Amino acid sequence: MLVAEGAEKFAHKEGFERKNMLTDRAKAHYRKRIKEMAAQAAAKELKPYSGHDTVGMVCLDGKGKMTAATSTSGLFMKKKGRVGDSPVSGSGFYADSKKGAASATGLGEDLMKGCISYEIVRLMGEGMHPQEACETAVNRLDGELRERRGEAGDISLIAMNPKGEWGAATNIEGFSFAVVTEELEPTVYLVTRGEDGRCTYEKASEEWMETYMKTRMAPIEE
Repeated sequence: MLVAEGAEKFAHKEGFERKNMLTDRAKAHYRKRIKEMAAQAAAKELKPYSGHDTVGMVCLDGKGKMTAATSTSGLFMKKKGRVGDSPVSGSGFYADSKKGAASATGLGEDLMKGCISYEIVRLMGEGMHPQEACETAVNRLDGELRERRGEAGDISLIAMNPKGEWGAATNIEGFSFAVVTEELEPTVYLVTRGEDGRCTYEKASEEWMETYMKTRMAPIEE
């Protein structure tokens, strides 16, 4: 794993283009969040989903090969050099074509404490359905963290097994994911977590989809 200066040197040697990827929208969002943090003491606590999103996926191809991947902008206002869970095999993602694949999003520092993507794949390898594996791993880590320090960071996972069966679990409200198979058109689902830790999901409505896109594309007032 290469980070910081080592990653820069490697990229330069391999001929990667050096480019500023920061957009005007991202700059405006950053300036707005800085003002909010200065005005509200509670806003100084860094949390996932307040300025970043993780894109995660798991895939099963026609030959039975499974893959997993993640991409993230990282925790808002993260310290220089901070490495989250996304690039860490076993935490942000894990895949084993014989057992299944999983991908995570949330507070990286907490996700790494449970090697949660690996744990879900391990549970699927022992025969658990992806939904049961996700719920078991998420609830277990959530409980351990709360017992240890009284709270747990955001934890959300998606998973699939070699049969193409899938599942998702979270310890927060408002988690969504999408599924597409040979039989199922691309479909977005919204996850609801019950008091017993079990997660259910329903298809997102057209109204929800429209609101989601409007929120993502709405002008940012600084």
